Amino acid sequence: MFDSLSPSLRADPSAAPLQVAVLRAELAALIERLSGGRDGAHVTAIPRLRLARLSQAQQPSHTVHEPAFCVLAQGSKRVLLGEETYLYDSSQFLVVSQNLPVSSQVTDLSPEAPYLGLRLDFDVKEIAALALELGLAHGPAHRAAQRGLFTGELGSALLDPVLRLVRLLDAPDDIPTLAPLVSREILYRLLRSPDGWRLAQMATADGHGQRIAQAIAWLTQRYQAPLRVEELADAVHMSVSSLHHHFKTVTAMSPLQFQKRLRLQEARRILLCEHVDAATAGHRVGYESQSQFNREYSRFFGSPPARDARRLREQQLGRQGR
Repeated sequence: MFDSLSPSLRADPSAAPLQVAVLRAELAALIERLSGGRDGAHVTAIPRLRLARLSQAQQPSHTVHEPAFCVLAQGSKRVLLGEETYLYDSSQFLVVSQNLPVSSQVTDLSPEAPYLGLRLDFDVKEIAALALELGLAHGPAHRAAQRGLFTGELGSALLDPVLRLVRLLDAPDDIPTLAPLVSREILYRLLRSPDGWRLAQMATADGHGQRIAQAIAWLTQRYQAPLRVEELADAVHMSVSSLHHHFKTVTAMSPLQFQKRLRLQEARRILLCEHVDAATAGHRVGYESQSQFNREYSRFFGSPPARDARRLREQQLGRQGR
């Protein structure tokens, strides 16, 4: 792939920090311009690529994060998975290799220096094909499953194709031909990184990572129903003990805790978007006890369902009024 760094920078290893700083500054400027200086998530003409800008502090967001590669050009972010906290900034990247219920919050931003980042969603079939081509479908990719979320150093070898991908937004005629090539290069760099096998494991046939991915999909489709762990283990061809061990290794949660997060996050979405009462929202996500729903919702989101939904709507109206 074309290398955008000047020959002088490439020739001097001591210039590596300068290379990264130059690339990062250009990426930040591009995201700021392409976002039009407007806060929010911005869909782009490149499939699966989104840009993000934020200049005002916000409450933590709670979502099921799909497999993706995330880069910050400016600012920093805190991501919570289960009881674990991951911090990353413009010197690191974040990879989410499974569908995981996470909480996140931008921790370093201001109107003068807004948070600027991007997210490139993964295609599991592309990961599997490239992992097979690179020989990662055997050996390291078959290690015991690890966390489905990890961070790594964002050096020039990875930052350079990221920048070239974003530059393509200024050349729309080139996107259909070049964007898939640059995206593939980014995926290649990630798979070749020290923790790249953790990304490959989710797409490796019959590996623990893929079976946990199947368990996550099973739970996601049936989160409203009572959880029978034996049925889940049978569905993904694992013993109950093996399922518990590997599921918690990947997600930092037990299957029951995972299901609870899915239920609470969906209940919050229903309350906010459909304007139903708390009893209806709780029932629709599978809670039979209203008091249990209120108690678990308050513990997770910090306030009772109705009050939390009212606060979120007021925040939305405030942002729309700015």
